[in-house]
Amino acid sequence: MNIRADIPKPVAEPGTRVVRQRDVINRRALADTIEDLIAEDGIAKARSKILPLLQEALASGRAEISRRLLEKPSAGHEAAAAQSFLVDQLVRLIHDIAVRHQYPVNNPSAGERITVMAVGGYGRGEMAPHSDVDIAFITPFKQTSWTEQAIEAMLYWLWDLGFKVGQSSRSIDEMVRMAKEDLSIRTALLEGRYIWGDTDVYEEAKMRFYADVVSGTQSSFVAEKLAERDARHLRMGDSRYVVEPNVKEGKGGLRDLQTLYWIGKYIHRVSSAEELVDVGLLTTDEFKRFRKAANFLWAVRCHMHDITGRCEDRLTFDLQPEIARRMRFAERTGKSAVERFMQYYFLNAKVVGNLTGVFLAHLDETHNAGVRRFIPNITRRPKKLKGFTLDRGRLALPDEEFFSRDPVRLIEMFALADKHELEIHPLAMRAARRDAKLITNKVRKDRRANQLFLDVLCSPRDPELVLRWMNEASIFGRFIPDFGRVVAQMQFDMYHHYTVDEHSIRAIGLLAKIGAGALADDHPNSTETMKKLQNRRVLFVATLLHDIAKGRGGDHSVLGAEVALKLCPRLGLQPHETELVSWLVRHHLLMSAMAFKRDLSDFKTIQDFVSQVKSIERLRLLTVLTVVDIRAVGPGVWNSWKRQLLTDLFESSEEMLRLGHKQRGRDERILEKKTALQDGLKLSKAKFTKLSKRLPDPYWIAEPDDIIAHNARLMLKAGEDNLAIAAEAYPERGATLVTIYAADHPGLFYRIAGGIHVAGGNIIDARIHTTRDGMALDNFLVQDQNGKPFADERQLERLQKAVEDALANRNKLSVKLDARPMAHSRAGAFKITPVAMVDNDASNRFTVIEVNAQDRPALLNELAYALFESKVTVHSAHIATYGERAVDTFYITDLLGGKITNTTRLNNLKKKLTAAAQSEKSMKKAS
Repeated sequence: MNIRADIPKPVAEPGTRVVRQRDVINRRALADTIEDLIAEDGIAKARSKILPLLQEALASGRAEISRRLLEKPSAGHEAAAAQSFLVDQLVRLIHDIAVRHQYPVNNPSAGERITVMAVGGYGRGEMAPHSDVDIAFITPFKQTSWTEQAIEAMLYWLWDLGFKVGQSSRSIDEMVRMAKEDLSIRTALLEGRYIWGDTDVYEEAKMRFYADVVSGTQSSFVAEKLAERDARHLRMGDSRYVVEPNVKEGKGGLRDLQTLYWIGKYIHRVSSAEELVDVGLLTTDEFKRFRKAANFLWAVRCHMHDITGRCEDRLTFDLQPEIARRMRFAERTGKSAVERFMQYYFLNAKVVGNLTGVFLAHLDETHNAGVRRFIPNITRRPKKLKGFTLDRGRLALPDEEFFSRDPVRLIEMFALADKHELEIHPLAMRAARRDAKLITNKVRKDRRANQLFLDVLCSPRDPELVLRWMNEASIFGRFIPDFGRVVAQMQFDMYHHYTVDEHSIRAIGLLAKIGAGALADDHPNSTETMKKLQNRRVLFVATLLHDIAKGRGGDHSVLGAEVALKLCPRLGLQPHETELVSWLVRHHLLMSAMAFKRDLSDFKTIQDFVSQVKSIERLRLLTVLTVVDIRAVGPGVWNSWKRQLLTDLFESSEEMLRLGHKQRGRDERILEKKTALQDGLKLSKAKFTKLSKRLPDPYWIAEPDDIIAHNARLMLKAGEDNLAIAAEAYPERGATLVTIYAADHPGLFYRIAGGIHVAGGNIIDARIHTTRDGMALDNFLVQDQNGKPFADERQLERLQKAVEDALANRNKLSVKLDARPMAHSRAGAFKITPVAMVDNDASNRFTVIEVNAQDRPALLNELAYALFESKVTVHSAHIATYGERAVDTFYITDLLGGKITNTTRLNNLKKKLTAAAQSEKSMKKAS
């Protein structure tokens, strides 16, 4: 029996044609060679020679597909189809080896038949280079010993080739039963495609699947697939605009397009996505966009597999620059090549979302196929809809020319949806996308249009939802062209989780929730502050515009303030409101910089901040804007530590603005704290006086009452001992408080920092004090790698032990530090040039040094060692991280307690800190 004999098979389903197929793999020539080897040596001996031939065919085929992809880097469908074709040919060869030579049957019985069927993505004829090979072995009846042996033989060949095989072996009856029970099996079989084997078995399986499984279950299948899609979106972040998207499973990714195809195929039995047009689920233009988006996403996915050499579907930061280079994206003013590539990626993800909405609308209109169960029931029936109509509770159009007769209606539709809390009919959304070009300068300048937009933006209901609809329909960017420039624009860093437009819309949503009192537990200060605002719409407009000038090649705060001066009058704001919005945009980073990078116990910090803010209304507006800006960056960025710092800065600044120069004096504040401590400790007057005299005045100013009480108890417990270490969770600050009471000596700070890091801690704030009798009293706020406090007793003990070991020099600190893993596995994708800056005006008593550098384990430890070598005294340290970037600020003096003013010494200090920030090995000499 000749291996080259072709078995008649059904016509292949439509797909992308693979050109020059024999350059990918020449199955006939390979079959000839295999046949000759078997004839010469027999199958048992020939196996060791056949396997290298198949391995070489796979490797050379992949190399050819990779070469073609580099030649045509956006040809995703061609690459995916070629990969599927390559696997097809190998599976056919393997089938024939197993069935005709390893386990030949001269006169097969009715049960000794097998069909090999590709299922899942492989069944669709689309594969990335390292996709799983999903195969169903179907037999007519219960498996015989022959079918088991043949299937096992085929699987061993596939495994030996290095394929990750998703396989099932079932009779037709078993296939039907399991497909009825399991949605994933049903979906995989829906894409079933004949590869090789018995055609009659394949045809019967296909007929039984549609007759016994699909028939009558269309509505339930649609409902289950949509529920599955929603659960997947939640698992993946529920946004198309996360900056490290999952190309396959994420919202706006390939799986969303495949879901549309599955639903269409299940209901209409279409054999290709193109046939969705024939059955009326997509228009010709929409199918072209479907095809274009899928082609791009497949190209990206194939490049990812190609670069990593594995099944990688998450578009991580380290992959993005290389794929941008491969796909020939170039830099433009204000935008790097990788940012332009990612913006194009997100625009395609947006197209996928638009197509999904239109598709489901058609499905709902024509089949009522379970879609409406995912849409809230609308019981209200507003009467005044300005000519719009209601279709089953959704805002709809009376006719297709409704927008063209008055383009302002493109804005009005969303204002009505917000006002009456209505969903917009997907077909009305489709018409809005189609007619978005009707928004010209005339519409942009229309007073009614601008008032309607402002009503949506400042809505007390759910402006986030309606603004997102406007963005999806391309109306937002058309009406506010400056916003259109940042649609789908990502920022290539590990701090921002979303694109600029998504971040801004989320911030507006948070603003509305805080204003409604819905986030009082998370943001008590902002909730109270918003109640006192004189002009809330200024805050909403500033939130919209705060990042609007990103990607323009300059300081986005300055450029954004200029945009505000031009745009606000158009929106209908008064001159004083315009000036206030512009000021907020210009200074929207001021408060976070002061709170996170400066010492809030230093009077000069508050004084400098207040000198820029100037009024309580500005302070209130800036506080809430700062909160929503940080909170909208992404999950995990906001925490109680940041809330506490911003609240402290707000309260101190508000006091200074209210009382001017009459604020409580330094001596009065110290006396208050001493009184509170004495009341809490219940010590005799003599004992308390002895304790309090040991603590210098700056200590009482710097520390809050609860930490002072904690420190005092530790000092009393230590007695005559010269070392005491305490670690306890500090929920109010979202961190763990680590206090060290020890004999003061040079290098204490860097050793403590090293010990804390060895225990897996990140220091977020440090205050270093020296008592009047020469003891160090240092307070560190520490979090784990996930930004949470250490709370478990064993973790706290480990933290204390690590610090104690570091101070006693029991272990070589550098070895312990080197053993710690990198905090950010993908941080290597970013290159941050370290810089050290000196500010002698930020404090009346201290020289302030700020170091910007790439974040990494033990960075603070190495910077502290550089300061130790420079013979300076550190009084406080403030640590801020923004993804891969660390900003560490130190308040220092010389050894005599004075500011450092000598230019040469300051320059040497900056050089040492910069060198320490660059080198990961600078601590070797420290131990």
